[in-house]
Amino acid sequence: MRKALMISGIVLSVLAILLIGAALILPRVLTQGPMPEALVAMDSTETVTVVDGRPITFTPFESKTTGVIIYPGAFVEPRSYAPAAHALAAEGAFVAIVPMPFGVAILGGDRADGVISDHPEVTDWVIAGHSLGGVMAARYAAEHPDAVDGLALWAAYPEDSIDLSAWSGETASLFGTLDGLTTVQDIEDSRALLPPDTAFVEIDGGNHAYFGWYGEQSGDNPATITREEQQGIVIERTAAVVRRVSGNN
Repeated sequence: MRKALMISGIVLSVLAILLIGAALILPRVLTQGPMPEALVAMDSTETVTVVDGRPITFTPFESKTTGVIIYPGAFVEPRSYAPAAHALAAEGAFVAIVPMPFGVAILGGDRADGVISDHPEVTDWVIAGHSLGGVMAARYAAEHPDAVDGLALWAAYPEDSIDLSAWSGETASLFGTLDGLTTVQDIEDSRALLPPDTAFVEIDGGNHAYFGWYGEQSGDNPATITREEQQGIVIERTAAVVRRVSGNN
């Protein structure tokens, strides 16, 4: 009996080590990006100060009271969204890209809490998210209606249990017509879950991976526009949400 218990203990210990190892190694193996273009955007400039921390922050030279929190897609390296974050900061918003536990936003859906509490100078917040990050951004907006004033979904939509149709915040849903992971039909099916005045932005020829700078993505379709073109639309339409939230239409 004692020997059997000893063997069982050894087996359980080995399984625990294997599970811990998988949890630590798999995210590193699966994580994509950043591309060289994203790393360039990690450099500070005369107008934006970049701090590569947790979160990664982009602070405009002139202090502003509007901020943007970005939730990355699953297993996408946070720096892959640096070009969009840097561009939004250059327009005057404080921006934070929030790394997620093991690269999965569903495990860190409330991480916006820390960003908001650490920056009391920011009074108006927009939360944005790509793919699974957008799903969790929508959940955060629903569960913290007094904390955020805007929501930008990048190739994402709320869970069926999250109803934002009565939410008063500024909302935009951006999607690519050639997205192989978040399809046009998925976006159409999500309309009833979002506010009636949501800006649905169809990016003709856009796909899933071009919402960031991390290369191609399995299951996605080839885009018929350039990544730069899609990024330009993403930045401008997200900036429009920020401007409306800050009152600068």
